[in-house]
Amino acid sequence: MARKNVLSSLMEPSGDKLTAVNPPQAETAGQGRQPLTYKGIGALGAVTRSIDALAAKADAAREIEAKLTAGEVVVELQPEEIEDSFVSDRLVHSDEQFRELVEAIRVRGQDSPILVRPHPAREGLYQIAFGHRRAKAARLLGRPVRAVVKKLSDRDHVIAQGQENSARADLAFIERATFAGELEARGFDRETIMAALSADKTTVSKMLSVVNRIPKAVMAGIGPALAVGRDRWHELSTRFDDDAAEARALDFLARERIQARTPEDRFELLASHLARDAASKAEKAAVGQEWARDDVRASIRSSGRGYTIALKAAEAAAFGAYITQNLDRLYEAFRAERQDETGD
Repeated sequence: MARKNVLSSLMEPSGDKLTAVNPPQAETAGQGRQPLTYKGIGALGAVTRSIDALAAKADAAREIEAKLTAGEVVVELQPEEIEDSFVSDRLVHSDEQFRELVEAIRVRGQDSPILVRPHPAREGLYQIAFGHRRAKAARLLGRPVRAVVKKLSDRDHVIAQGQENSARADLAFIERATFAGELEARGFDRETIMAALSADKTTVSKMLSVVNRIPKAVMAGIGPALAVGRDRWHELSTRFDDDAAEARALDFLARERIQARTPEDRFELLASHLARDAASKAEKAAVGQEWARDDVRASIRSSGRGYTIALKAAEAAAFGAYITQNLDRLYEAFRAERQDETGD
């Protein structure tokens, strides 16, 4: 079965530039095969489809790396000669996944090279475009790093970094959004950001909306939360229109019992916490008044665009019906009085 290309464009070397190319229609090795179908439904079918999706993403990342390093010479660099990219694309690294990578490199060696460019400001050093974890694992093992050295402009560097990382299955929405925010902050235009993330204009705009609203310290406190998608992050971001939300969020995330939870749990708990705070604040903001005459009492509450009168009396229903029947007359009197006051 031919693998689907999950990116809208891939990149290939063209001199010192990286240019977009059209994805292949099908791989030769896959031609002539009958497409596989999955008759299972329910949980088993969902698991099968999920595994296929993860495999497709891993294949796409390998394809991008192959195109970016095709025809280039692989060299060995010492870990101290290499620096991380000037733009971060991850919030945290999974300890378990990193340990597995270290063990794999220890046993088999580094299967695929990383991509670096000559450091733009420091002679004799190199800057990673992609392969940060492989470089870190090699450094931990005390081994040289297998790398392809390629001259890249800042724009080509971030596009290579973003395209390769966006294809990987373990990059969360908020990490991709953070990467978009970092690029915007460094002055890259929308076209570059869209190319780096293989995303359309609308998607990039929503990513930037989220990261520009949620403070960086809050995102770091939550973590990548792989299972949380764009809509839930966008909903959370609206809570930070309240200037006091950042302090409340950081205080909540600093609690020991919250820190002990997974990033997904921290996200859900914080979202619920801020939602309760917002509801409580709205309730406290409501203005309350009391009115009484003879045996009739009224509780009056005003909140935003709402206004409520609750009557308490033996004749509350009759009095309420009288008010209702006279709403037109009362409103006309209100409008006439307002006109007298404003002169309009």
